[in-house]
Amino acid sequence: MQMAHKDWDAHVADAETVARGAGFQTLRDRIVELGDPRADDVVVDIGSGTGLLTLALARRVGRVWAIDSAPAMNDYLRVKAASAGSTNVEAVTASATSLPLVDGIADLVVSNYCFHELGNADKRDALAEAMRVLKPGGRLVIGDMMFSLGSLQARDRRIVVDKLRTIAGRGLPGAWRLLKNAIRLLAGRWESPANATWWDGALREAGFERVQIETLAHEGGIASARRPGAQGPYGSPRLAALLGRART
Repeated sequence: MQMAHKDWDAHVADAETVARGAGFQTLRDRIVELGDPRADDVVVDIGSGTGLLTLALARRVGRVWAIDSAPAMNDYLRVKAASAGSTNVEAVTASATSLPLVDGIADLVVSNYCFHELGNADKRDALAEAMRVLKPGGRLVIGDMMFSLGSLQARDRRIVVDKLRTIAGRGLPGAWRLLKNAIRLLAGRWESPANATWWDGALREAGFERVQIETLAHEGGIASARRPGAQGPYGSPRLAALLGRART
């Protein structure tokens, strides 16, 4: 999970505990289902963390590039992959906004609870990178927090109010957490989730098609889309068109 304002090298055990929870396991399964992985696919997992998505997909596809900004997360994932016998996983330390991969390498790009740690401009940069590394016709599936602070939309307001009530109900520890979160928010260091409307618009602006957004009963949601074009026998649609004109 790529985090912009938190030292995730110090929170590997916490991340693994969260990943083992029933809610994240269910979310993982839905992301995998929507991704429709195939035996010869190359997959890029952005914000791979301790491998929740990576290892589930590694059993089904040809190769997984696991990208995370925290070196300790990648070290943990390498050992975990080795213990699972997954020899097709490559854990790489890098940013979601600058993937160290060549153009058009991936059939599928996935991510789970990474993007809310990026500001909206960085989210758009990360989507541009996902578009760049996808093959024509490639699939994108992103699970994340999907609500916005200060939004007038009913779902967003409900989620924020429910969170505040839950934290406040914890007494003094809850009040202290609310204060710390308020300070982080004012300092621009709190998470930056975006709602379904933002995701739909940002994906379309990035050039994706077949955009679909699923909002879940809790704070989360799943965005899925495709890069335009289909991979044909001549590679990209543009190359196929050029070859077709050359034959006439």
